[in-house]
Amino acid sequence: MHKIAVFLVVLFSVFRLNGQELNCLVTVNSDQIAGSNKQVFSTLQLALNEYINQTEWTDRVVRPEERVNCAMTIIITARNNNNFTATLQVQSTRPVYGSSYASPILNIKDKDFSFKYNEFDPLIYNKNSFDSNLVSTIFYYANIILGIDADTFAMNGGKKELEEAQNAMLQAQQSGLAAWQNVVGKQNRYVLIDNLLSPKLKEYRRVLYTYHLKGFDELISSKATAQQRIENSIISLESLYNKTVGNYLIRLFFDAKSDEIIKIYSEAFPNEKARIVKTLAEIDPSHSTKYEAITNSSESGR
Repeated sequence: MHKIAVFLVVLFSVFRLNGQELNCLVTVNSDQIAGSNKQVFSTLQLALNEYINQTEWTDRVVRPEERVNCAMTIIITARNNNNFTATLQVQSTRPVYGSSYASPILNIKDKDFSFKYNEFDPLIYNKNSFDSNLVSTIFYYANIILGIDADTFAMNGGKKELEEAQNAMLQAQQSGLAAWQNVVGKQNRYVLIDNLLSPKLKEYRRVLYTYHLKGFDELISSKATAQQRIENSIISLESLYNKTVGNYLIRLFFDAKSDEIIKIYSEAFPNEKARIVKTLAEIDPSHSTKYEAITNSSESGR
């Protein structure tokens, strides 16, 4: 009987481990805050790392090596007692099949992040009411990371996680904070999840799937075909370009992918370079200077 009990405890522990989907490095930077007593920031950093990495976010069985590698960097810009103003950088990567390369998936800078935190406050997300902007924001982005990552492995594979992020946004709207509201011309948490789940903009999630699973993951087995699918995916983003104010999804894609695309096409043939640079200049002018590196590359072809 004792052996059975021990076995069940071990088995339960294994399943709990397998349910922890994120491998996230959380950093809280307080360099801009004067004063020598920084203990609250160390406590917050430790608490956030434990919360994100020890939470079972989905009902999927996930092996340790399958956890999504990501990072959240919180830069504290102001403090008034237990009220903090900060920016939040959210990044994640995805492994590419048959290689050691990690493809960047997300690189979001959230400039409107304010929250209250007392040292040793428990971090608990309440799905039924808005209790903490800190916890709601972390919960929201954890599900964004998981949802978009899943979309790169299966068509609309992250639907459940993105809907969890949407529910967090709807719950947080009662706070009145601008980052959660529908503000015309504003690229914020509301717009991000609204765009990702919009039927009108469904092409974006198809691009995530084709670019990664049908493109990068097949480079090892069918390089020419895979490269063509990657290019077709990028070009197909043109259809989204004028559909939303500010083109948030276009920005979302290229803020993560611009350096990767430059690396790919620096080794392309001249006609391929010219074609992709023309497309990039039209749909991603914010990185146009960077894309000059493709044309200026000395490589003459793959």
